[in-house]
Amino acid sequence: MTKLASSSGDTCVRLLQDLIRQPTVNRGTGGEDDGHEHLCASRLADFARDAGLEPKTFAKVKNRDNLVVRLRGSGAKPPLLLNAHTDVVEADAARWTHPPFGGEIHDGYLWGRGAIDMKHMAAMSACVLARLKEEGVPLERDVIFAAVADEEAGCGLGSTYLVDDHPDEVRAEYMLGEVGAFSLNLLGKVFYPVQVAEKGAVWLRATYTGAPGHGSMPDPNSAVVRLAEAIARLGRTRLPMHPVPVVTDFVTRLAASLPFPQSQALKRLTTPQIAGLILDYLVKDPDQRRSFGAMLSSTASPTVVRAGHKVNVIPGRASVEIDGRTLPGQSELAFLAELRELLGPDAEVEVLRSLPAVETDPTTPLYGHLERMLRKHDPLGEPLPYMVVGFTDAKAYARLGTHCYGFAPVKFDPTHEISFQKMYHGHDERVPVDGLAWGLEVLYETVRDFCAPRR
Repeated sequence: MTKLASSSGDTCVRLLQDLIRQPTVNRGTGGEDDGHEHLCASRLADFARDAGLEPKTFAKVKNRDNLVVRLRGSGAKPPLLLNAHTDVVEADAARWTHPPFGGEIHDGYLWGRGAIDMKHMAAMSACVLARLKEEGVPLERDVIFAAVADEEAGCGLGSTYLVDDHPDEVRAEYMLGEVGAFSLNLLGKVFYPVQVAEKGAVWLRATYTGAPGHGSMPDPNSAVVRLAEAIARLGRTRLPMHPVPVVTDFVTRLAASLPFPQSQALKRLTTPQIAGLILDYLVKDPDQRRSFGAMLSSTASPTVVRAGHKVNVIPGRASVEIDGRTLPGQSELAFLAELRELLGPDAEVEVLRSLPAVETDPTTPLYGHLERMLRKHDPLGEPLPYMVVGFTDAKAYARLGTHCYGFAPVKFDPTHEISFQKMYHGHDERVPVDGLAWGLEVLYETVRDFCAPRR
C-alpha cells in the first residue's frame, strides 16, 4: 500500500506527471479512437488498488473509460462526490516552452496539458481517498471519486453517461469539481472564487442562402457576404447586460475588498445601463474586460464557418456554428431572440445542442465549510461565490439533485504574472508545485472534516 501521509504532496506531483503524460486529447469525434481516457483511468485504478481501494470502470464507448472509486462510511449521511475529467484539449507543441505531454517540472511549475484543466483535481482526489483510507478516518458519508471522460466535448460519454446509465454509482448530496478555489491576485488582494453557478449552453448553426453565381461577377448580396456581415456583428456587439444575483453578489463583494477608485468602478458594473461603458473605458486589462463581460451578459461566439467548394463559384449556402452561453434564468427562446437582432431575419437558425444553466445554493452547510477551510489555510484570502461562464460536469450531476460546487484548490504566487484563466486551453499550461501541495492539503482537510463525525 502506498504511504501517503508524510509525503502526499510528492505523491500527488508524481501521479499528476503520470496523468499528463497520457495524451488524452478529445477532438470531439465521439469514437473509440478519440480521447483515450482509458489511459488515465488505468493509471488511477492502479493507484487506487495500491491504496487498498476497489475501483470500477464504466465505458459507453471502447477506450473512453470512466473510473469510480468509493470509500465507504457509516452511511449516516449521503455521499460526497469528488469529480475530475481526464480528457484534455489539443496542444500545439511548437507554441509551448516545454512539451505539453512531458509532465516536466521547471521553475517551480509542473508543465503540461491538463495541469489545471483538470488532471490536477484527479490526482488530488485520488490522493485524498488514499490518505483517508490509510489513516482509517471514520466517515459518516461515503466519499466517491469519479474520473470521467468527454467533458471537453459535452460530457456525453462521461458524467452524463454515468448519470443516465449508472446513477447509483455517483449519486451524492454534494459534488466538488471544477472551477474554483484557485487564488486570484488582484490589486494586492487575494481572492478564492468558489463556483456556485455556471452558464447554460446553446450551440447553434445559422445558415444564409442566396443565388449561386460565377466568381468573376461579385454579388454584394451573396450568402457568403451576408454571413460575413453577421459574423462581424457577432464579434463586435455585446449582447444585452443582465446582471444576475450570483454575479451581482460576486462583483459587490469583490468591490468591497478593493481600494478606490477600482471599487467604485466595479460596483457600477451591476448597473446594466452603464456596465458596457465601464468595461470599455475603465477596465484596462483586456482579459478582465472579457471575463466580466461574459459574466454580465449571454454571449455568442462564431466558431465554425462553412461555405463553398470551388474558388470560382459563389456558393448558394453559407453557414456559421455559434457557441452560445446563456445566463441563469434566461430561456433558450429569449437568448435566440437576442441573437436574431444580430443575425438578421433571413438567417435559418438550427439549435444543435442546448444545456441549461446550473445554480447551487451558496448557503448550504458545505458551502460555509468551504469558505472556512479556505480562510484557515489563507487567513488573508477572501472566498467569494461566483459563476463560471463555461460549463462543467455539474450539468450532469445536478440532474440527480446534487449540490455542485467548483472547488479544486490551487495557490499561485502573487509575484508571478501568471493568469489562472489563461491556463485553460492556453499555451504553457502549468500548475505551481507548491501551490498544488497547498491545494491537496486544503482538499484533504475539507473532505475529512466535513465527512467525519463532528467532534
